[in-house]
Amino acid sequence: MAVIEISFLSAELALAALWLLLRVTVWLRQRRVDWKREAALLLMYGNLAVLMRITFFPALCIDGRVQPLLLDLSKLLPPKINAVPIVRMPFYSDKTEMLLNHIGNIAIFIPSGFILPILYRRLNTFRKVLLTGTGLSLCIELLQLPFFERTSDIDDLILNTLGVAVGYWLYSQIENQRTKAR
Repeated sequence: MAVIEISFLSAELALAALWLLLRVTVWLRQRRVDWKREAALLLMYGNLAVLMRITFFPALCIDGRVQPLLLDLSKLLPPKINAVPIVRMPFYSDKTEMLLNHIGNIAIFIPSGFILPILYRRLNTFRKVLLTGTGLSLCIELLQLPFFERTSDIDDLILNTLGVAVGYWLYSQIENQRTKAR
C-alpha cells in the first residue's frame, strides 16, 4: 500500500483556493464587498492556516522545510485515540515538553475565541462561542484520525476549549471597556 504525502504548501494552497472561491462567490451573490468584514474574515483565515500547520504537520523541520503529512491506509486501523483525560501525562519526556504542549494547545485557540464573536453576531455569548470553538477543535481531532503520525486526544480538546474561553474573555473585557467609554 502506497503512502500519500501531503505537503504543507499544497495543503495551504488548497485551503487558500477554497477560501478565495468561497469569498468570490459571496461577493458575486451580494454584488458588493464589505472590506471591514473581509479584514476580519482574513484574520480568521490566518487563524485557520496556523491551526492547520500546528495540528496536522509534524513540528520537526528538516533543512528548514516543514515535513509532509503522511497518509498510509495500511496503518489506518486502529486509529490513535486518547479518550481518557490526563492519562498521557507520564509519557512526556520532561515537564518542559508537557508544559509547552499544554500552553501551546491553549494559546493556539485564543484567537478563535476572540475572532468568532467579532465575525458572527449570533455568537454573542460565552456559551455559544465555547460550543463553536469546541466544535472546531473536535473537527480537527477527528480529521487527524486517518494520519498515523497524529493522535486524536481528549486533552487537546479540553485545552483547546480552554483557549477559546480565554479568547472570549479577552474579547468581552475589551467590549466592556468600549461600552463604558461610550
